[in-house]
Amino acid sequence: MGFPGTWMTESESVVYRVVPKCACSTIGQIMFYSDHGTFFDGDIHDAKGGMHKWALEDSHQPIIDNVRDHKSYAFTCVRNPYTRILSSFFDKICGIQRNGKRYRGNLVPMLIQKYGIEVGGDDGKQEFDQIQSFRRFLLFARDTIRWRRPMDPDIHWSAMSGHVSTFIVNGGAYDKIVWTEQFNEGMQGVLDNIETPHSIDLAQIPRFNESEGHGPKRAHPVEEYFDDLSMHLVYEIYKRDFQLFKYDFENPGNKMPIGEIDLDEVHAKLGD
Repeated sequence: MGFPGTWMTESESVVYRVVPKCACSTIGQIMFYSDHGTFFDGDIHDAKGGMHKWALEDSHQPIIDNVRDHKSYAFTCVRNPYTRILSSFFDKICGIQRNGKRYRGNLVPMLIQKYGIEVGGDDGKQEFDQIQSFRRFLLFARDTIRWRRPMDPDIHWSAMSGHVSTFIVNGGAYDKIVWTEQFNEGMQGVLDNIETPHSIDLAQIPRFNESEGHGPKRAHPVEEYFDDLSMHLVYEIYKRDFQLFKYDFENPGNKMPIGEIDLDEVHAKLGD
């Protein structure tokens, strides 16, 4: 199985398990800068060099050797499940992607046909009932996760605990889990524990939000997208995420964590 979604600096100063929709573009650029003193020119997900990534064949052995022996500080980053699934909807379903096309080809036409979703027209810019369409998308996301139909779940809306667990199950251990909502504070905690060829001043780091501008702007507060049924579906899909990463299930309008993450609990519950 190895370590899918794992990135490591070439200097092996730090190891990071990517969780989609959780500041991964910014984290990747920070790691790249910490080794090279410059940011990667483009989307860090497209980088084929300058950093070890599990997706690159030549990086497999260095990552395995490092992670299995816990040679470097290892971390990941998580986000409130309510805002994460909303972000996935606006970016991946309503938005036009970097290549100028819809995400995953025929996915959006299938959603329009089978689930009655609207996405704001061909360019994602037209008015539509965001709340109704999002709730229908939520049914689809639940179907993919619960029954793997009409397709397997996508990495952008599958549970964070699933991404986080592969690292543990295959022999890794985390030193820190950062909350997206307290990013600077959490990332500073990572930087304080590692030595990098180039120093990082987080206050000077731009936010690399590669999904921004892909889709329509959210027209309502977060909590208005989630009625009682939607909250039930979200809990069915993301129960472990709420519990392990200490987010507030009862109040979709509160994106902030409500407790401290217990790393021992995370390793115990996601390691089997």
